[in-house]
Amino acid sequence: MELKKTPLYDEHVKLGGKVVDYAGWALPVQYEGIMKEHKAVRTAAGIFDVTHMGEIIVKGKDALEYLQYIFTNDLSKLTKNRIIYTFLCYPDGGVVDDLLVYKIDEDEYMLVPNAANTDKDFKWMIDNKKNFNIIIENVSDQIGEVALQGPLSEKILNELTEEDLSEIKPFSFKKDIIIADVKALVSRTGYTGEDGFEIYTSSEDIKKVWNSILEVGEKYGIAPTGLGCRDTLRFEAGLPLYGHEISENISPLEGDLKFFVKLNKEDFIGKEVLEKQDKNLSRKVVGFELKGRGVPRENYEIHKNGNKIGHVTTGYFSPTLKKNIGMALIDIAETEIGNEIDIIIRNKPVKAEIINKRFYKR
Repeated sequence: MELKKTPLYDEHVKLGGKVVDYAGWALPVQYEGIMKEHKAVRTAAGIFDVTHMGEIIVKGKDALEYLQYIFTNDLSKLTKNRIIYTFLCYPDGGVVDDLLVYKIDEDEYMLVPNAANTDKDFKWMIDNKKNFNIIIENVSDQIGEVALQGPLSEKILNELTEEDLSEIKPFSFKKDIIIADVKALVSRTGYTGEDGFEIYTSSEDIKKVWNSILEVGEKYGIAPTGLGCRDTLRFEAGLPLYGHEISENISPLEGDLKFFVKLNKEDFIGKEVLEKQDKNLSRKVVGFELKGRGVPRENYEIHKNGNKIGHVTTGYFSPTLKKNIGMALIDIAETEIGNEIDIIIRNKPVKAEIINKRFYKR
């Protein structure tokens, strides 16, 4: 099957990006190297092509009521031009997807699902539409998106707009603002643990935005950045990745993300099971630091006193902290901070200690 290409595909090739298959998309995993790109985002700025992410519009008289029914978080608190992070759950509490919801207007919302899940989410939403008076549209093909991330993001973007970007607070956005002579929606969001922006335009205009940001960002030390460092950055910040810390088999509560599940709101899909689980949680995602040698990798077994108690969900050598760290789903009895566990690396137990999974704070 031929890979889908974003409007920026030729730019990635021009810049020497190492293109790989990511959820059916041809995207750069790196340009000059994951470590270098990771450092650029932590110290200056990086720009990611995230056009592969989905965009689904929900609008109509019952939009809020419908979204309250399908999502775990409480959208009744969401005001216009604000954004909320939430989960779509199956009736058994497993996760369909984690996504951002943008409140465009009183009766209109934009949802941003993970690329690999967009079609599945859209189908799930249509299948659970019931008699709600709403329109659900998958507009992913019409929209291009880049993420500008890092401490110098605002300085760089300021050079391309008349808008006062300091007015855009974290988890809020402005619509129809001009960036590099192009009309865009700009939100103060990202997936790196750094300050930054996500910029949405039409598919035709995204190339101009990408090139303009790289051009003005050069003097600030900007780097084009690939999927490789997107993962190391999100992981250091303790942010979950679908299919790892949450999945159809790992609920938001097991993923240690209870904050985004409002069990006190009216009924929503999965509520009943999540309420029961909350009273008797048997396993949970934690952070750990390796004390011995080796790099913890996804799905490595975790033991305690010779018994299996769980597995690694994500593991890396952290470029910022210079330590081998990871996240793991383990038995609830072993999740205490400071607890010692064994990670099985090449059939040998390597000592590790449970620590806070927010490994990095800016």
